[in-house]
Order: sequence, then C-alpha cells, then structure tokens
Amino acid sequence: MTQMAERPQQDARLPTFAELGVSAALVAELERQGIVHPFPVQALTVGDGLAGRDVCGKAKTGSGKTLAFGLPLLMRVSKAAPGRPRGLVLVPTRELALQVGDVLGPLAAAVDRRVVVVYGGSDIERQMKKLRKGADVVVATPGRLIDLGERGAASLEDVEVAVLDEADRMADMGFLPQVDWLLRRVAGAHQTMLFSATLDGDVDRLVRRHLRDPVRHEVASESPTVDSMEHRFLQVHQMDKVKVAAAICRGAGKVLVFVRTKRGADRLVDQLRREGVRAGAIHGDLRQSSREQALDQFTTGRLPVLVATDVAARGLDIEDVEVVVHFDPPEDHKAYLHRSGRTARAGDAGVVATLVLWDQILEVERIQKRLGLAVPIVEVFSNDRRLADLASWSPAGEGAA
Repeated sequence: MTQMAERPQQDARLPTFAELGVSAALVAELERQGIVHPFPVQALTVGDGLAGRDVCGKAKTGSGKTLAFGLPLLMRVSKAAPGRPRGLVLVPTRELALQVGDVLGPLAAAVDRRVVVVYGGSDIERQMKKLRKGADVVVATPGRLIDLGERGAASLEDVEVAVLDEADRMADMGFLPQVDWLLRRVAGAHQTMLFSATLDGDVDRLVRRHLRDPVRHEVASESPTVDSMEHRFLQVHQMDKVKVAAAICRGAGKVLVFVRTKRGADRLVDQLRREGVRAGAIHGDLRQSSREQALDQFTTGRLPVLVATDVAARGLDIEDVEVVVHFDPPEDHKAYLHRSGRTARAGDAGVVATLVLWDQILEVERIQKRLGLAVPIVEVFSNDRRLADLASWSPAGEGAA
C-alpha cells in the first residue's frame, strides 16, 4: 500500500485534513507527499478517531483506510517505554504489515513517534531489539506478536489505541482466536478502531466483544465492482495455456497472475521465464526476503509480472495493475472479486482475464451467473493478436477465435 495508492482525487465537497483536525505537522507531511484532500473513508472517520471514539468502519482494500486510522492513532498515542507500545495495529499478512508500516513511518517521524513492524518469517531477535529500543506504535501479525509477548519483548498493557485492519481477512485466515487473545491483554482504558470489508459473522462478534459503543461508518465502494472492470473469459487448450498467459503479459506493463497452489506459482514463473517473460512469485513457502523483493520490484515496476496465490495476495494494494489474469479460475464469485479488485483502482479502468479449459466452462459460467455477468467465453490461441491488447476489443457477439 504505497502512499501514492492512497492519494484521492481532489474533491471540493470533502474537507481538507486540516479542517478534520489533523495536526499541522502531519498536514505538512501529507502535503509533502502530494496528499491534500481525503478519501471518503478518511473524511468520515478521522474526526471520530481524533475524538477518541471507538470506530467501526466498513471499507475495502484500496479505500484509503490506512490514513483513516493512522492519523488519529499517531496524534493520540504518547511516547512509549521500551517493549510497551502505546499504539497497536493488527493485520492479517506480512505484506500488509510492511505496507502499513511504509505509510505510517514518515508520518510518525513528523510527530516524533516511532513505528516498528513485526511479522512471522523474519528474524525474531532483530524484531526484539527494535522493540527494546522503543516502539510507540507496533504494526503486527497476530502470531508473531504472541511469540514476542511470550518472550517478554512486548507487553500490551500500555496500549492506548488498538486497530484491527482487514478484520474479515483475519477471520478468513483463522486468526480471530489470536486477535481475541491479544485484545484481552490490552489492560487499561483504550480506544479501538476496526476496519473490514464485511461486518457480519465472526467480525460482528469481535466488534460486540471488544468495541465500546462504536460509531459506525460505511463507505460505498467504487471499486472493485464488476462494472468497473473489463472482463475477458478465454477458452484455452492445455498445451497452449502458458503461451496464452505469456502473450497477455507481453502486452501489458504490470500484470498480476493468480494460481491456486504454491507449487503452481513456482511452476508458472519458470514456464513464463522460458517464454521470455520476466516474472516472480509470491506465496507462503518462499523466504520472507524473497517475498519482499518480488513485491517491491513489482510495485516499483521493475518486475512486470507477479504470480500469486490467493492467501499471499490478501491485503495487497498495488498501483497501476493493468491486467489481472486468473490462470487458474477462482473457487467462487467472491474469490473472483477479491482477485480482480487488484485492478480497476480508484476509478481507473482495469482488465480481468480468466483462462478456461474445456472442463472448467460450467464452473466459470456459474461464477458469471453469481456476478451478474453474461460475457462470452471466447476460444483463443497464443498467436491471437488480440491478446496483446485485451482492452481494445469487446467479446460481445464473439464466437470461437
């Protein structure tokens, strides 16, 4: 989640950050980054956050919620003693932890606060040293924070502001028991802010258990929706499938490709490289340094193609993804939207291509029906010129290519 990804379009109807009550030092840092007008979720929630209210926000990835909770958090937390943070942000994945840290770090420095990011898969001793040096705000994945607490490196007794980001994803990944355990260790009076794309089921139980009289805000999502994307469903042949994917990748500047398995991700990266396509993988079996390197190269445009599993890509918010490719069709319509929402950000157009084998046609048609789509499944071969620019042709009325 680069700060640029959170830059809203200027909107005269929205107040400035200064008008919302954000401190002059933070406003100056935001302006230095080119951020003047808030996103709707920020305009709705920052005031309540600054007032110390518990906040329950329904907003999707890419809506700008990092600043929505980050600005009140940084203004309300005091300086921390070593190993006893005053602010806590819980996130579901390592990648999201790093992205939140990247957004909050420069802002924290502007108000003399220090942010430390901790997550599994990285050197725990190094993270313990950072906490002992003093961390006013800790951004953490639940499992690693529990490990650090058990080693005596982090106590939550002094936490003044706790934030749960992407609570629905934490529920999907089975982390809510850990989240509940951690929040019960926040001993004193404190403010809690929770943001989630959905607020039902397990997330609702979490809200009722840990938030006190929360003010609720819901942001109507402009994206991802099926209407904000260009959809291409391409019937391919097994022996030609990788070549079709390579042809799509060559025709776009930044492509995110989804597969169902970690082994499939590694295999596809090797196959794409043999086709002359520069690609990297991101999945749970890779070393954290490899994941971070691939994500950084993809975010900055040095790596044009990133192959990801569903779990590894949760919470990622990357600018300028031109095409999302479902190399393996998603399991259901919700997964289609989660994956596809990595393109069509903030009103920009995006293309989503699903590669369909003959025995997957009925499965894909069921997904289309749940999404309210009626897009022809067009047969293509890897030498089809249309693959180089998927946005330039319409599948309406198409038959076999």
